[in-house]
Amino acid sequence: MKEQLYTIPVNDAFDVDCECPVCEMYRSLQTAAVEFTMGPSYMEDDIRMETNKVGFCDKHVKQLYGNQNRLGLALILLTHTEQVIKNAEKLAKSGRAAGGLFKKRETSGVKAYMDGLDASCYICNRMAGMFERYLVTVFYLYETDEEFRKKLEKSKGFCNRHYALLYEMAPSRLSGRKLEDFIQALNKVYLENLKRVRDDLEWFTDKFDYRYVNEPWKNSKDALQRTIQKLNSIPADTLGEKEN
Repeated sequence: MKEQLYTIPVNDAFDVDCECPVCEMYRSLQTAAVEFTMGPSYMEDDIRMETNKVGFCDKHVKQLYGNQNRLGLALILLTHTEQVIKNAEKLAKSGRAAGGLFKKRETSGVKAYMDGLDASCYICNRMAGMFERYLVTVFYLYETDEEFRKKLEKSKGFCNRHYALLYEMAPSRLSGRKLEDFIQALNKVYLENLKRVRDDLEWFTDKFDYRYVNEPWKNSKDALQRTIQKLNSIPADTLGEKEN
């Protein structure tokens, strides 16, 4: 069966003036997943069964809270909490080890269950498959669309995480000269733009030196935010507004 591609959202992400278009793709998927979860879907039995089971990670429960549908979130967390109580009571009754003494290096059922909850998230699960399809679409467009190749080559590069992800995926999606060209272009835009941000950050720090107090800021006022995006995959505009 032919793989589904998402050329419009991928092209849209590369049209955004940002430090990492893959971060933009991820953010758009995340926004859509949060809105879906807090929309009418939270009343559907199959959705509620899944949220009851896996819950939400720290990051995404904060975003759900920020959605302002407090009643919807309360209902979701109420039934999830009830599920946790049910499972925890069952595990607590079973003791640390069924049928004998608990071995020193074994993990208890309670700890394993709570660790599993910490590592699971309905939003993350919902996004995972779609995000992979977006990445596959990047390679498809690079291989088939000259205009997209130009977009990638003229982009401001990628954050560390998404540079590495594209680099690792490339051999499974491209081959021959196209693979060589992609890796060369990827390395170029990543390194050139990381150095650009490094230079902006250096000038930002220089501006705190009295010798440069009367010098222009150039392009460094938001250098700290943009560096954080490059290093930590956090979109710069979520860290605060740019100074004018």
